Amino acid sequence: MQKIYTLFIALFLPCFAWNTLAQDGTIYPLEAPKEPNAIPLGTGSVKDQPAPESWFRQWGDPMARNISKATLTPFFPEKGKANGAVVIVAPGGGYRWLSMGNEGWEVAEALAKKGITAFVLKYRLFPKAPSLDDFTAWMNRPRPAPQKMDSTSKNTNPMAQMDLSNQLADAEAAYAMIIKNATGWGVDTQQIGMIGFSAGAGLTMHATLNSKTMKLAFIGPIYGGMGPVKVPENAPPMFNVIASDDFLFNAQFGVIDSWFKARRPVEFHLYQNGGHGFGLGNPNRTSNKWFDAFIHWLDVNKFLVAK
Repeated sequence: MQKIYTLFIALFLPCFAWNTLAQDGTIYPLEAPKEPNAIPLGTGSVKDQPAPESWFRQWGDPMARNISKATLTPFFPEKGKANGAVVIVAPGGGYRWLSMGNEGWEVAEALAKKGITAFVLKYRLFPKAPSLDDFTAWMNRPRPAPQKMDSTSKNTNPMAQMDLSNQLADAEAAYAMIIKNATGWGVDTQQIGMIGFSAGAGLTMHATLNSKTMKLAFIGPIYGGMGPVKVPENAPPMFNVIASDDFLFNAQFGVIDSWFKARRPVEFHLYQNGGHGFGLGNPNRTSNKWFDAFIHWLDVNKFLVAK
């Protein structure tokens, strides 16, 4: 079986060089890294795409924008250490860019070290300006302060109203590809879960609520929208994480309440601090232990044992 180290060398050694540079919020142009193991999903292109895929670096992390061709990149455990479990990893970025390092490759590598076969889903995005300067200006635009919420408030997350048909098709194609190659990849088709970060958490939830083809064993929306949802029958167990100082939290517990009232298994971690976009963790934040808790949750619920 292909080892994870080949992919690590190809993708992560350049990250060490990037991280020696400024790790502020400034956006820097970045040459697209090689992705030798990325598998095209063949889900088509993006209508009215003005520019080809391009990359930039922010906070020391590689990010991609204007993605019009979806891919799936596997991270396999070392030989003999795979437990059969699978996780599809969906990075975030407001559906306009993807945080490929912080919320994609690094998470997949950490999962593989735990014996879980991970797949980073590079899904299609909504088009943005070809110019990096124009994109930077859009990223730095003034934003209104979050509205105060109370127990009667509805989900005001604007991402909840987006047309995610392309992104859902990409997630479904990723799931189908894993099912098709399950024997060769040594994975258990009954143990396929999905986690996502920010917009990736939104895609994870969207797939859970709307897909007719994906039968996820578990889901992990990490700092995603917290508004109430209509829970489908036999919805998968959910592991949910957010920090209290994240603008997406805003004192909402709707999705947790929805899962609980539907009598579906749910575990919720509200951390004191961490902000938004912390990935596996930032220094001196209480949210840094979420990944350990997630692995423990998978273990206790027997998702790490082949069925």
